[in-house]
Amino acid sequence: MDKSKRPFLKSKRSFRRRLPPIQSGDRIDYRNMSLISRFISEQGKILSRRVNRLTLKQQRLITIAIKQARILSLLPFLNNEKQFERIESTTRTTGLRTRNK
Repeated sequence: MDKSKRPFLKSKRSFRRRLPPIQSGDRIDYRNMSLISRFISEQGKILSRRVNRLTLKQQRLITIAIKQARILSLLPFLNNEKQFERIESTTRTTGLRTRNK
């Protein structure tokens, strides 16, 4: 059969099965910072379950552990690498025009 005659058949692609992000021996705990930090974005947000490739039960445990670590000040609530940088800007008074009376 010609390839042009079978447009809807997908080619068989080999794919590598991804390893689960949490091994069976890993304990999901608020003290396990190396594990918890893998599931937090650069901004400090908890990544979604789809991004993490976790099961529902694992995602719930990770979320609880992250929130406990935040409350105990082991993790920051926000991760602002850039502190509020003040760029040299003109002040408002210099931009105002004076009225001629």
